[in-house]
Amino acid sequence: MSLADREPFPEFIRALPTVDSPLASLRGWMLGTEQALAMFYEIPAGVEVPEHAHGAQWGIVIAGTMEFTIGGETRTYGPGETYYVPDGIAHRAVISPGYVGIDVFADADRYRARAET
Repeated sequence: MSLADREPFPEFIRALPTVDSPLASLRGWMLGTEQALAMFYEIPAGVEVPEHAHGAQWGIVIAGTMEFTIGGETRTYGPGETYYVPDGIAHRAVISPGYVGIDVFADADRYRARAET
């Protein structure tokens, strides 16, 4: 089995609640506390995320690339690179196919768990 055929996260992370996201191509799992929400996710098909703002966000790219505009400044992030979006700052992204990342949101209620079917 090649690395490309493997799941990007181990089973114990994939056993967490799945993220209910408006991004159809996002497959993710969440771990929340009263203070913050961590999201482990992949976007196999890539996606463009329109400009928006919310509480502070920190993330790390595990695979793929993301062109991220934060407060009007655009930069491309790749594997191993981290980014930080301060509270209330507008940002948008163009995420490449095959993207895998981890984001931590200061807004503990940023996402809800998807209802199991």
